Amino acid sequence: MRLASLAIVLPTLALAACASYVPRPLPERVDQPRSASAISVDPASLPFRNLSTHLFDPANGLDSTEVAMLAVANNPQLKEMRDELGIARAQAFAAGLLPDPQLGASFDHPTNGTSGNSNGFSVNPSYDVSALLLRSSRVGAAGANLRRVNLELLWQEWQVVSQARLLFTRLRAQQALLDQARAERKLLAGRYRSSRRALAAGNVTLDYASADLAALQQIERRSNQLERSRLQDRAALDRLLGLAADARLDLIGEPVPIEIDAAGVRADLEQRLKQRPDLQALRAGYRSQEEKFRGAILAQFPALNIGLTRARDTSGLYTVGFGLSLSLPIFNANRGNIAIEKATRRKLYDEYQNRLNSAAGEVAIALENLPLLQAQLQRSRRGVIELKTVAQRARAAYRAGNMSAPDYVRLQTALLDKRSEAIELQEALTEQRIALEALLGPELPGQNRSKQ
Repeated sequence: MRLASLAIVLPTLALAACASYVPRPLPERVDQPRSASAISVDPASLPFRNLSTHLFDPANGLDSTEVAMLAVANNPQLKEMRDELGIARAQAFAAGLLPDPQLGASFDHPTNGTSGNSNGFSVNPSYDVSALLLRSSRVGAAGANLRRVNLELLWQEWQVVSQARLLFTRLRAQQALLDQARAERKLLAGRYRSSRRALAAGNVTLDYASADLAALQQIERRSNQLERSRLQDRAALDRLLGLAADARLDLIGEPVPIEIDAAGVRADLEQRLKQRPDLQALRAGYRSQEEKFRGAILAQFPALNIGLTRARDTSGLYTVGFGLSLSLPIFNANRGNIAIEKATRRKLYDEYQNRLNSAAGEVAIALENLPLLQAQLQRSRRGVIELKTVAQRARAAYRAGNMSAPDYVRLQTALLDKRSEAIELQEALTEQRIALEALLGPELPGQNRSKQ
């Protein structure tokens, strides 16, 4: 009867080690900070060196790096992905656990026997050997899946940093463009007031005054469009940072210039693509699928279950036995799962090849755009310098009465427009460099971030 007693004690001990359930109600209120100061950011915990070595101090405003730090720390999608990483860790832990043994027991009571009969019993401990043999493939698949999720999180953090810098660049450029548009509007409004007075006095024609009004309306339309775009990008930045829609966000400084050696990028392209977290994640996912495919192949063989039997029949005869059971792979043989895992592996293979091809093409286009934007920006800046020199001379001529008001206004307007063009080209160049950094990662060949 000692075996029967053991059959009672072991389940009791197992139940004592079980986890307990504690309910967790869903939140009932919106939980979004209204200020960056309400969020704690530990730079040392951030994934990239240029973030982990930067001081985070929202009290005096946020520069482009601090915006990126805040995005990594508080982005809602990144929080969900970190929860997925926790799930993947739990799955890897579960895959490594050994299968539990099984215990069967029965009891027989004679109802019409003789006085020599007694109660019978049977105790049958057993173990699923097949589950133990498949453990290595489960552990391998879960471990590769954990690496995949971890790399996907790193890739998403990478993209969030780039998106934060992109929105910061756009907002600062939009502010600069708005300043130029307001200066131009002030100039054109003054010009229109003068032409309107001249029209009332009969000194100019209606066509002359209408042209000034049309120019004023055009710059107002541009200002309105810039304000709408700025509002949309500000809302997008608030969402990216996990802040409330009406949160106060003081952006300071300018986007830090990023210089990239295009030749160095091309020479190192193959290696950098291999290091991209999304491609590494796809490789880890492919490895996980290889393990699942291997497990499906192993599962086609007969499932083996072995056990011992200790019994006593109603006549008082004790017996000890050995049991073994095998599945017969005649009709199923796990062929369906093998076909599924094999087709899934093919899909992941093609997905990796397509992603690799797409990444190389995107980098090539970005590298081709860089010299074009750089040349256009240089020409635009030269134009600003030339117009500024002429405008300074024109101001003196206008004050001396040697230049007409319309010609002076047109020249000043041309200077403001050229400055706006230079701002837009600088924004486009910075965004292109940010896009290239998003494709290949921080610290590209020849890259430096030094304030102008």
